[in-house]
Parts: sequence; C-alpha cells; structure tokens
Amino acid sequence: MRAPLSIVIPTLNAEGVLPACLIALMEGVEAGLVREVVVTDGGSQDATRVIAEEVGAIWIDGPPGRGGQLARGCAAASGDWLLVLHADCVLGPGWVEAVERGLARGGPGYFRLRFAATGFGPRWVAGWANLRASCGMPFGDQGLLVPRGDYEAAGGYPDMPLMEDVALVRALPRARVLDADVTTSWARYARGWLRQGARNLWRQVRFLSGADPVRLAARYRD
Repeated sequence: MRAPLSIVIPTLNAEGVLPACLIALMEGVEAGLVREVVVTDGGSQDATRVIAEEVGAIWIDGPPGRGGQLARGCAAASGDWLLVLHADCVLGPGWVEAVERGLARGGPGYFRLRFAATGFGPRWVAGWANLRASCGMPFGDQGLLVPRGDYEAAGGYPDMPLMEDVALVRALPRARVLDADVTTSWARYARGWLRQGARNLWRQVRFLSGADPVRLAARYRD
C-alpha cells in the first residue's frame, strides 16, 4: 500500500527556514506515512529550489500568491490526504502518531500553535490562535490535514494573496485539533506581539465582512 500523505509547502525565498521544516518531515517518511513532499514556489531568487530538490521534493513553479501556489501544489499531489504546511513551520515530536490518529478518525485537522520565542507575547498570541482554531477557524500556520475528497468538495484553495486558508476552512467540515505542536517563526511579530495580533484579527474580521483580499494583502505587506 502506498503512503497516504502528500505534504504541500508554499515557498518564496525560503532558504533560511525551509531546511528545518523539511528535516522534521523525515520522521514521517521513515514511518511510511509520507508519500511525497510538494514544494510550490512563487518565484524564489535564493537557494530554495536547491534545498527542495536535495531531499527529493516535487518542485512546482508559478506566479507568487499563496492561494494560487497552494492550489497548484495540491493539484500536483497524488496522496489521498493532504498536509499543507508553511515553510517557516516545524512539526514537533509526536506529529506522526497524531496524524495517523487523524487519518483514522477522518475529517480535517490542525496542530497546536507555538512560536519560536519566549515570553508573554508569544504565549498570548499562540493561546488566542489555538482558542480561535478550537472554535472552527484554524489558520494556515497551524498546518491543515485534510482528506482529498473534502478538499475537492470544498473547491480547493482560491487564488487569492491572503486569507486563502480562512476561505478554504470555512468550506470544509469542522477541523479538529491534532495532538502535536507546530512551531512557527515570530518574524512577522517583530513590531510587537499584541499589535500584530490585533491587526491579524482585524484583517480576518474585514475579510469575513467582504473586504477585497488583494487590498488586505497590500496593507499586510506594508
């Protein structure tokens, strides 16, 4: 029986973070869980492709924009299950067993979020993210495990530059937590944990209220 899981990772100039992400996935390869890793790139100018091809990942080229990149990556994947993971995210101990239990119970799942930082700020933001996810709204940096049938029935990732994860999760059956952590970068919180957390929440509210994702993405980059 072929391994059931395809891991899809969107990248853009990710040479600094991708190695740690990939190293953590080797446990799943050795356990016979991971069929393939698909790296779907948006025009990297650094060593991202070299790093991906060194571990035998499938490389997909295309225009930048995480929604489009993820749609292309998932379309190229051949597994019965998809695990979408950001390049700056590292799966923690026990993730293989957690995913295996997720496969057995069926339906979408996500990991508990942690940040690669200490202090009140990262604990507060991660705690809020995990609470939000438990109410049915996990974000992409928590990883998303989803059966291919559910993914296709939901219409897949929309080609939008921001909030593609929210759009997909809203169309899926309710995701449930997987009993393992994923640790993500704190770089985007460099201007302040509470400030950035509040801005993320405000963007989500605006998107759910009908705001244009392209305009939200432009302000996010600013």
